[in-house]
Amino acid sequence: MTKAHDKLKNKKSVSLILGSGGARGLAHIGIIRWLEEQGYEIRFVSGSSMGALVGGVYAAGKLDEFVDWFKKLTNTDILALTDLAWDRSGLIKGDKLFETFKDLIGDPNIEDLPIPFTAVATDIENEKEVWLQTGSLLKAIRASISLPMIFTPYHLHGMTLIDGGVLNPMPIAPTFSQNNDLSIAVDLAGTPIFDSAKPMESEEDIEEDSWLNDITGLFGSLKERFLSKDKTDLGRSFNLDVYEVSNMAFDSMQNTIARQKLAAYPPDITIEIPRNACGMMEFTKVNEMIALGYRMAQETLGE
Repeated sequence: MTKAHDKLKNKKSVSLILGSGGARGLAHIGIIRWLEEQGYEIRFVSGSSMGALVGGVYAAGKLDEFVDWFKKLTNTDILALTDLAWDRSGLIKGDKLFETFKDLIGDPNIEDLPIPFTAVATDIENEKEVWLQTGSLLKAIRASISLPMIFTPYHLHGMTLIDGGVLNPMPIAPTFSQNNDLSIAVDLAGTPIFDSAKPMESEEDIEEDSWLNDITGLFGSLKERFLSKDKTDLGRSFNLDVYEVSNMAFDSMQNTIARQKLAAYPPDITIEIPRNACGMMEFTKVNEMIALGYRMAQETLGE
């Protein structure tokens, strides 16, 4: 056992920082499960975008219910939850989805949660990050996940809020006031993997009739409604369209900012998820990403 591992044995209370990164954020679930199994007590959570969704549900004590629901959605379910905005600000309003979340986890106030929680969003008009630490949990999550081009911006407290990953994909600063033994950050922009190894298979197979197997096709059909099928010469050269270029640009931007945040305010422990483990919208990989998160936690913190 190394001295580092020996030091960790008596450090069990955790401030957990969950970064943004779209579908890669499903790895947060596996990391949380590993930490709990090993006796770590998560006493504070801050999250941005997908990190805010997973972290908020966990702080509310409803992570297992959320995961079970997530895996069981059918094609009919996802189409019923997709309320198209039909305007220029985004594809999806998100009202139906969050009404379902309300039925699933309730709508507690953040200050009443069993675990203190901070969701980070971006005030697009004033160009600043916003920490949501009181009021409706669901409203805070909705604001933090407002990915440009996908969800419409969310209006809250007189602000127009979009995805927290625009300005702070790695919300370390909210943990500064905490006195826990360890700060553990989950970086979804980790060093890419280039071998043929696949993430660890989970104990549950991906069901063929799950909506997760069709989410990519759903967004593909939606983008055809809003974007021209004709590509520019540059787009044709690389077989990319406007939607794909936009997602790649956003991913690159937030990955760069995340690295800067980690360098400026290094947490005690950083668990890296390779940034090419899956694409931002590849929610079909739910079981793989949960298993990958579990494995990366084990490799980073395990003895």
